[in-house]
Amino acid sequence: MTTPDEGHVGEDRHATGDRIRRQVLGDRYVNTMLRGWDPAKPLLELITEFSWGTVWSREGLDMRTRSLLNVGMLAALNRPAELRLHVGGALRNGCTVEELAEVALQSAVYAGVPVGIDTMKTIKEVADAVEAEETTGDGNGT
Repeated sequence: MTTPDEGHVGEDRHATGDRIRRQVLGDRYVNTMLRGWDPAKPLLELITEFSWGTVWSREGLDMRTRSLLNVGMLAALNRPAELRLHVGGALRNGCTVEELAEVALQSAVYAGVPVGIDTMKTIKEVADAVEAEETTGDGNGT
C-alpha cells in the first residue's frame, strides 16, 4: 500500500488508526503490544487514534514517505526497538532496501556515523528476516 487508505464511510479515528497500524506493523504486533494491560489502555488509544488515525491517515504524504521519515527519525532518536518495527513497516509499505540504506546514509550525516551504522545493521537484520519468512512461508511478520 503506497497511499493512506482513507474514506471509509462512518469509520472513526480509532478504527482508521487500527486499520492503518495493522497494515504497516502487522496483526501479530498490534494484537500483542501491551494488549490486555489496563494501565496501557490510554497510551494505546492515543497511539491508535492520534498517530495512526489522525497523522498517518492524512493525504499529504504517501505511506512509503511516512515510513522513510519514521526510519530516519527513529534512527536519530536512538530507538532501536521502534526502528526495527518501522523498518519492517517500511518494507511492507513498498520501500526497498536500497531506499532504506539511503536513509541510513543520510542519518549518518545528520545524526552521526554510529547512527548510520546501527541503522544499516538493523535494515539488514530486518530485511534478512523478511526474506527468510518469505522463503519459509511464515507470514507472521517482523
